[in-house]
Formats: sequence, structure tokens, C-alpha cells
Amino acid sequence: MRFLICLATLGLIAACDRVTPPAGPADDSIARPSFSLATDEAYDFDKIPVYLETHQDVYDHIDANLDQHLAKIQQWLRQPSISAQNVGIREMAELLRQDLEDIGFVEAELVPTDGHPGVWGYYDAGAEKTLVVYLMYDVQPVNPEDWDSPPFAAEVIDHPLGKVIMARGATNQKGPERAFLNALESIIAVDGTLPVNIMVAAEGEEELGSPHYPQIIDAYEERLRTADAVLFPFDSQRPDGTVNIILGVKGIIYFEMSARGGDWGGPANAEIHGSWKAIVDSPVWRLVKALSTMVSEDGNTILVPGYYDDIRQPNIEESQLINAGIEQWSDRQLQEMMAVSQWIDGKSGIEAVVEYLFTTTLNIDGIWGGYTEEGVKTILPHMATAKVDSRLPPDIDPDEALAKIRTHLDNNGFADVEIRKLGGYPAAQTSVSDPAVQAALSVFKKYADNIAVRPRTAGSAPFYQFTQRLGLPLIPAGLGFGTGAHAPNEIILVEPASNTGAAGLADIQKSYVDFVYALAD
Repeated sequence: MRFLICLATLGLIAACDRVTPPAGPADDSIARPSFSLATDEAYDFDKIPVYLETHQDVYDHIDANLDQHLAKIQQWLRQPSISAQNVGIREMAELLRQDLEDIGFVEAELVPTDGHPGVWGYYDAGAEKTLVVYLMYDVQPVNPEDWDSPPFAAEVIDHPLGKVIMARGATNQKGPERAFLNALESIIAVDGTLPVNIMVAAEGEEELGSPHYPQIIDAYEERLRTADAVLFPFDSQRPDGTVNIILGVKGIIYFEMSARGGDWGGPANAEIHGSWKAIVDSPVWRLVKALSTMVSEDGNTILVPGYYDDIRQPNIEESQLINAGIEQWSDRQLQEMMAVSQWIDGKSGIEAVVEYLFTTTLNIDGIWGGYTEEGVKTILPHMATAKVDSRLPPDIDPDEALAKIRTHLDNNGFADVEIRKLGGYPAAQTSVSDPAVQAALSVFKKYADNIAVRPRTAGSAPFYQFTQRLGLPLIPAGLGFGTGAHAPNEIILVEPASNTGAAGLADIQKSYVDFVYALAD
């Protein structure tokens, strides 16, 4: 009970007792889990029929208005919306709301939350089926000096793959999202309405871990439950044209760890002269030592007791999908793209894929304390902080995972090291057999010769709000190629070169048209 009172009082996950026992040795008996597929069979995509319908008048409208559609994407990309810094957030939310109203949504409104506002939209087509569209309108921060073109200029530039837009949010996620809305506009312009009703539930905090997205769902939960499926517009192609679909995401827990001077030692109120290190403890070293107890010497095995306990093996459907798509996995291409020389332990092929999709992680996103500017300043800092994330495969509860880390630190003499949860949610996944997924795959087979479907990506998004809370299938998919998410020189392909197989903007939008009609059928 005293521990719970401490949590409520401080807003932190931290032990109240500051008397620290000697740190114990790390548990070197813990090993990373090993995985094996449940079957050698591959999923048979040939049994999925190709979507054969054409909507030529709508396609023609897209072709005739492609410059205008491109300009609308650029308008979104030129509006900064950096959630971590609260730069342009309100303006971007209003831009999205206004666009929904202009398209013909009978409801288009900002949704207040305890953080950045959400955006809700409803298009009433009087249709039998309803599609929810999950949108995120926020983006990652930028270092403009690292970019070849200004990150919010959204210029169309030449690229070896063809013409691309380079901008923050180009592929993650404003580019494909506005392309989807362009497709809806063309359907309405030609047919007067849509074949399905559309609900838009957008947030401006995805890059922060979606801490307040549940509040947006709260406001419309009963209506959302009446929907048939959820789409997250997404660039799913490789440059050669292969469509790589993901059916889910890992969960995540994101938190800060802080060491401060106090009863255990170290300066409590402010930095002091560095010469005092001779007889004064260092909070920076305290944090480093606490972090080091959590992993093996190479940083690759999590030594928090029980942290791997709930990881499960691939099931039959997941194994079939991995077997069917393994030919599309290229260790060399991925490593070259990220300038990585090798995977952990030299893994490759299926072994690397399964590790990537099914294991959990513990990653330091950033660490700081004391003086880090130019020149010399010899001090002993009074505090140090690290931001840490852990990606969680299915069936792992984020709060239970964080509690295991708290217990580990306490048991190793670091009860004074504070943990502050910044965000977190569980994994989410949809079955490939779901009718909405089958409809999407049938459309992609119309445009691409090769399709690979992974049970999930190792990234995270708050899809559990739909799959677990509302019981809806969610498809993060779409034609198109983009790269550079969270990095400099982010791009989306808008006009492919002759030797590029991925779709350009016109076909991206036409495929979204087909998906909307396929779902209606």
C-alpha cells in the first residue's frame, strides 16, 4: 500500500524507500527465446480471386485532376505538425477537419482530449457497410540541416526511382492518407456519393505513443462498433512493385528512467564542481549502472527476470504467411538501406524474420545528463535521464512488463532510480482470412504480381483500440512506395521511372477506389 500511495503522490513508478541495498549481479542464466514455425506450408495466395471490376469514370477523374491531388498532398506536408514540440498541431487538425467538411462529410469536428485534439468525421452514404479510417496527422521532429530538400517545403524532386515528394510526413503518414481522401473526392465527383459510409477517427499524438487516443474512441465508441472494418492508408510497396502487407503491430511501452542525487548520495539540488567526484556519488553513473543491469554485456539479451515469459511461438496462420513471403525478405537490401552491417548474432532469412516479428526489445532512445554543449564545463551533474522503449509482441501486457522492470531495479539496489511511463499499449493483429483483408488482397492482385503478407510489423500503433476494444478488423495497407520515416529525406513516390515497379500517385488513388467498392460488395 505504501508503494501505491507513492505512485499516486508522485505520478511516477518509483520505490519510496531510498535506502538501497548492494546491487546484485545480473542473471546471466537468462537467454533470448528461440522460435520455430508451426508448419512448413505456405499460405496460398492463388486462391484469392483478382478484383476484376473497373470504375473507369472515376479513374479518368483522377487522371484529369492529378495535379490538383498532388497539390493537396503538398498542402498537408507543408503544414508542420510536430507533436513532440507542439508545432503546428492545431493548424493541422483544423486543416484536416476543413478538408473533411469540403469533401462532404456531414460531421467534421475537432475532438478535445487531455493532449492534442483529435478529428472526427462521418460521411453518410446511406450504405449498408461502414469503413472506419484511422488517421494520424502528426509527424516526427526534424533536423533541417540533414535534409537534401527543406523538410516542410514538400518539393517534387528527381530521384532514381522517379519523381518523389520529399518532406516530413511524406510516407509517414500524411502522403498516403491525403491520397486516400483524394480517391474519395473523385468517387463523389463522379457518382455523387460513396459506396460505403466513412468514419474518420484521427489523432495528433501517434508519434507520442497515442496517450489520449482512447479518449477519441470514448466519444464515438457505440457508433464505431457498428462499422465493418478499419483502414489505415499506408505505402505497402517495394520499389520493384511487390506489395508487402502487414496485418498487425507490436505493442509498446515507452518510459523515462531518471537518477537524481538524494539520500543514496550525489548532489540533490544542482550540479556541483567536478572535483567533488572524489568523495561524491554521480547520478549519471548511477543511471548508467542501473541500465546496464537490464541487459547482457552486448545489450542484446534482456536480463529482467520474467521479461520473456509471455512470448509465444508463431501459430499456423502466422507460419504460413512467413513461409509464403520469405522470398520477398532481403537481408542485404534492408541492411544497405539502414547502413547496418549485420543482424544480431549473424541471423538471416527466416530466422531473422521470426526474431524481428516475435521477440520483445529493450532500447535506449536517448540518454543525457549534465553539460553536453560545445567546449568544457567540468561538473558533477545532479541528475541524468534516459528515454527507453520496449516493443512487445502479442499477449504481453505493457503495464506488467513495466512492473517487472521496476521490480528488477528494486531488487538490484536501484530503488531510487525513477521510472515515468510516457505511453504504452498492447499489440494488435487481424487474421488474413477476414473478408475485409481478402477484399484488399484481391485489389492488390489487380495491380501487382507479387504479394507478401506478414502477420505484423515490429513497429507500433494504437490499433488495439479497434481490434481488441471494438472487435474490428484493421488493414494498414495501400499501394505506393515511401521511405525515410523518422529519418532525413523522407519521400513518397508520385511518378515512377520506367524501371520502377511501384505505383505512382494515380494508381495509388485508383487502388483505394477499388478497395472502397470491393468492401461494399
